[in-house]
Amino acid sequence: MATDNNANLETCRRFWRTDGKMDIHTQIRVFINDIDSFTSKCIAKCLSKHTIEGDGSAEKEGRTLKSCDSVPLSYEVVGTSSFVSEEIRPFVLEAYVQLSRENVLQKLMECDVIIYNITGHPEQVDEARWAVTGRRYSHSNNHHHHHHHHKQEVFSILCCIFAALHDNKRHFKRPKMFILISTVMTWACSEPISSDELELPFTDDDFRRRIPHPNFKKHLELEKLVAKMGKMDRALFSTYVVVSGLQYGMGEQVFHLFFKMSWLGQENEIAVFGEGNNIVPTIHVSDLASVIEKVIKIQPKPYYLVAVDYSNNTMEDIVKAIACALGSGKFQRRPFEEAFLKQDFSIMDIDLLHVNLCMEGVHLKELLTVHWLCEFGLVENIELVVEEYRQSRGLLPIRMCVLGPPAVGKSRVSQQICDHYKLHHIRLKETISETVSHLEFMIRNTPSDLDNEESTSATEAQELLNIFKENMEQNGGVLDDQVLVKVMIDKLMSNPCKNQGFVLDGFPKTYEQAKELFHVDEHESDERASLTSLYNKKIMPEFVLCLDASDSFLKDRVINLSEKLVQEHKYEQEHFLQLLAKYREKNMEDDSVVTYFEELDIKPFLIEITSVNSPDNQLLLHQICERVGQPRNYEQRNHKVQHGETELIETLEKAKREQKQKDEASQRSAHWQLWSNTLKEKRQREVQQLEVLSVPMKTYLIEYVISTLSQGLIACGSAWPEDPIDFLAEYLIKNNP
Repeated sequence: MATDNNANLETCRRFWRTDGKMDIHTQIRVFINDIDSFTSKCIAKCLSKHTIEGDGSAEKEGRTLKSCDSVPLSYEVVGTSSFVSEEIRPFVLEAYVQLSRENVLQKLMECDVIIYNITGHPEQVDEARWAVTGRRYSHSNNHHHHHHHHKQEVFSILCCIFAALHDNKRHFKRPKMFILISTVMTWACSEPISSDELELPFTDDDFRRRIPHPNFKKHLELEKLVAKMGKMDRALFSTYVVVSGLQYGMGEQVFHLFFKMSWLGQENEIAVFGEGNNIVPTIHVSDLASVIEKVIKIQPKPYYLVAVDYSNNTMEDIVKAIACALGSGKFQRRPFEEAFLKQDFSIMDIDLLHVNLCMEGVHLKELLTVHWLCEFGLVENIELVVEEYRQSRGLLPIRMCVLGPPAVGKSRVSQQICDHYKLHHIRLKETISETVSHLEFMIRNTPSDLDNEESTSATEAQELLNIFKENMEQNGGVLDDQVLVKVMIDKLMSNPCKNQGFVLDGFPKTYEQAKELFHVDEHESDERASLTSLYNKKIMPEFVLCLDASDSFLKDRVINLSEKLVQEHKYEQEHFLQLLAKYREKNMEDDSVVTYFEELDIKPFLIEITSVNSPDNQLLLHQICERVGQPRNYEQRNHKVQHGETELIETLEKAKREQKQKDEASQRSAHWQLWSNTLKEKRQREVQQLEVLSVPMKTYLIEYVISTLSQGLIACGSAWPEDPIDFLAEYLIKNNP
């Protein structure tokens, strides 16, 4: 605690006026570029939550900063944005979009900390160079002409800040700090520290020996430039380079495709591009934000910091963990070149996923007391990361139960809801058949001589199948409630149902079944289940739809059904009347299924089916959709469109997307061509090497073998022996040189 207090004091002291006079400024104003990007947004949110509290420690140390110690010091975040957004940003004081030079200059000259993130897009590198030096960086293809006008305005103002630093230090009322957030790709081609121990991790102190990936040379140049600028007058203008691992969490960025493929469940096996044994340095984006906050607060002496967690997961480890948490758990290795064919990946993403680096942030451990969210990486914290992914992207399951008497049209309505919301239709009969088929498949396809988890699973499957058969024999071909409920729980707890959601069609039928299905034993080892809520929140329906109709209407409907449907649903006249009477009897009681949901404050939505309002009528589905709301999947309408973004902004964003796709297509083509040429050159070198190796053999054959063989053939032609081969063999043995 004492260390934190000292850090608070130093931070207070640093952002005071340079002339030593008192300043009642109680906020540290922080500028962050591209405030709507994945990383910048998270850092802005993190800083806006933190407040540096004064503790009076300066007085104890004989300093004259008592006023500062008694007032909390907080962060004000300002930054650039690429578009006008109607989304409320409570974590940003101001977002600058296409403001005039004079207006923005007046505001930004008051910034104490400038954070520049270049981990997102390649063009950020040129802009950052411009910001830190006050000079425009000329790219060979004039890429800066494509930059937005508002970005040019903001960065030209930053030029003024740094020009003022060079020309007249008195222009700054308080010291300033520049933090560059770079990427581990500036280390990607570094030689191992020890040839004997190839897995020895790189640390912050090894930064002078770093060699960048060919596509990240500009990032390295910028790192060096930022460091150089900070050495001129560190007391007035300090600079830091924070090298970030691949960021994950809060909805995902580079790993998003693996999450998306697993969540959708459309592919049985998730692709691992390449061998998958490359070690990927990572950091949760919230932990990176915490590191930045600590750098501002503590201002460590070293200016170069490696920000990675302590995981050292391989690419295969990461994909496998995602696939298990969200999908089938299966993955397959695919040629790395196939990553270029995925539209979800940019060229930068592909480079990042192919990195192979073992790194350790020593300064994070020794100098910054970071309060980690995911200290040991994505794999170790997969449940937390998956929950963040669902919440951040609004991929929340819709769970619904449809109840009603026989022949009211539950299955048809359930299927319509599933089609509209992309949910899973859960019917009792199909679920039992599917479970039995799956158990038989497991037993049939597991070799009996295995002594591992697979063998154990096959044994358990056989035991469960035996229970099914015995139960059905004892109950006249019907499973009892205990077995039924177990089958349904397993189905509802499967990843597809947890991802998209489900419509439970006509089950549970009784109060007791409902209680068994959704009840959570308070003695189970589920830490999240509190004693006050003894039901399983993961499978409890959010919406309960009760369809009903008059008995005469239902009888008429059954009479008009085709013979095939009557046989399928067992709606023969006598049997149907028994089912209907049984349903009415159960729902007249105080302990019906509807009563169960009402006790849990889940109010059922009642719809009366009549000849006018039939399941074929779209009016019924419209009523349900109004109650349930918008879909919560990847096909949901764009959030900004829902909130009335202007047509102009939509057009600009569309043009921006199209331009990005074109640029990436040309980049993919260039990378593919480069790969093809490299392969061709490699093959040519191999042919040349073979030719060089074959020279001694050719010489030997010409000098010794060919001449003797020629003479033998001539002798054979003169003698005309009965067996030419024997003759030639004897000749070669006699005349062997």
